[in-house]
Amino acid sequence: MSKLAGKVAVVTGASKGIGAAIAKALAAEGASVVVNYSSSRAGADAVVADITAANGKAVAVGGDVSKAADAQGIVNAAVETYGRLDIVVNNSGIYEFGTIEEITEEHFHKQFNVNVLGVLLVTQAAAKHLGAGASIINVSSVVSRITPAASAVYSGTKGAVDAITGALARELGPKQIRVNSINPGMVVTEGTNTAGIIGSDMEKGIVAQTPLGRLGQPDDIAAVAVFLASDDARWLTGESLIASGGLR
Repeated sequence: MSKLAGKVAVVTGASKGIGAAIAKALAAEGASVVVNYSSSRAGADAVVADITAANGKAVAVGGDVSKAADAQGIVNAAVETYGRLDIVVNNSGIYEFGTIEEITEEHFHKQFNVNVLGVLLVTQAAAKHLGAGASIINVSSVVSRITPAASAVYSGTKGAVDAITGALARELGPKQIRVNSINPGMVVTEGTNTAGIIGSDMEKGIVAQTPLGRLGQPDDIAAVAVFLASDDARWLTGESLIASGGLR
């Protein structure tokens, strides 16, 4: 039997990359999925088409997670379309690297608004609809542990996500709502390709430091999300699962 049959999930930032893989994996296990996107409606529609072609259920819903009204709208779409909400994957995120000399207010607020405030706003909107057995999964990053140079702001956002995960696990635990994070290492996505990381000396250096000897793939992270969303992880909350091939 599918692990998530009858469940309803919201995945933010699901039009591509890790978010798209998570949305597809949850749907493959029986969940009905709200595929959120901020700007790429075409990408979200393609994810929905892939899910429905495999006899799954999904709908694309636009919204900027850093805005309270949009976050509420994303959650409302799940409840109005499918009648309930059981799984929230806070995946929306952006990254820009810069040295301390290059940091600006815009650079700071752009990343913290999406990566941190977005997690809080979506969770706030969702919490009133979540019941016992629900699962919130925050997508953080291994950078909160390895803190590479020129990543003070981005690493700071992911350190905040880790702390938020712990705090919300304690706050929502009495309601039997679990809150965990996935902390991926470097993953091959549209973003890492566009940033010029794939095929670069940086990629070679990261692979050399990774015990399993390769970069991650979106499906590697999606499998962890399915686990955390399912009853298999019923005794896990407040955890940060490092999914990095051993890089840390």
